[in-house]
Amino acid sequence: MPASAQALLKPFKDDLFAYPALLSAEPNNVYRVVDYRELRDINERDQVPERRVRANYVTTGVRKVQQDLVLKTDAGTIHHVAVGRTESAKVITLYLHGQGGSRKQGVDDFTFGGNFNRLKNLMAENDGLYLSPDFTDFGDKGATELASLIGHYAGRSPGARIIVACGSMGGALCWKLAERKDTGAEIDGLVLLGSLWDEGFLASSAFKRRVPVFFGQGSKDPVFPIEKQEAFFRSILARSKDYPTRFVRFETGTHGTPIRMADWRETLNWMLAQAVRD
Repeated sequence: MPASAQALLKPFKDDLFAYPALLSAEPNNVYRVVDYRELRDINERDQVPERRVRANYVTTGVRKVQQDLVLKTDAGTIHHVAVGRTESAKVITLYLHGQGGSRKQGVDDFTFGGNFNRLKNLMAENDGLYLSPDFTDFGDKGATELASLIGHYAGRSPGARIIVACGSMGGALCWKLAERKDTGAEIDGLVLLGSLWDEGFLASSAFKRRVPVFFGQGSKDPVFPIEKQEAFFRSILARSKDYPTRFVRFETGTHGTPIRMADWRETLNWMLAQAVRD
């Protein structure tokens, strides 16, 4: 179903979080190269580089609608942080952390340039729900736990659009969820930030449903080479030239750059505008 006008997210600190100058762009912003500079985008933006962003980037009142919860499911006990409406949400966004992370990473107001604080506020201000969960591993058990979490909250918010965002190794779970029969039919968007690729996606139900996929990658990512992620992105378009996918390359950025720099409102609004539900 096409997104209604009401489903689109209202502005929140857009001037602060907009992409810096574009170095190049393909038609319809399918592929963009963004000018990233550490001195400007970390040192000038943060009060304490990589530890605490300047105060004007955050609005901490959102903590009033933030809860640290435990959900008991057949897949196990799932610790997670929920921000916003746990029932009757219009949109549900999950963030899955990478190796060595926890549910706390996705709700830290001050790291990554305040970008998680913006995401929390975007959900809370737009009748949405933001979830940052723990999970056992990046394999089938973790995917089963997350499928249970998604199923629980989807049941409490019928009709909500469900976006799954994954940082670094968390991308393994993004792809697993897309390839499952249950979540592959439920999710409405995938956001891969400094992450990996999976050819199995091209045979998934999510791909057949034309679920939008966003890639953000630093050009100097030492963990997941950008050349491989760009090649996978191009392989999606080779299968379907008008497939809803976008790639933002942060020139000179490294592994954590996309988590800091991705424009959440632009990305989520683009996804919400896609018609992917039957």
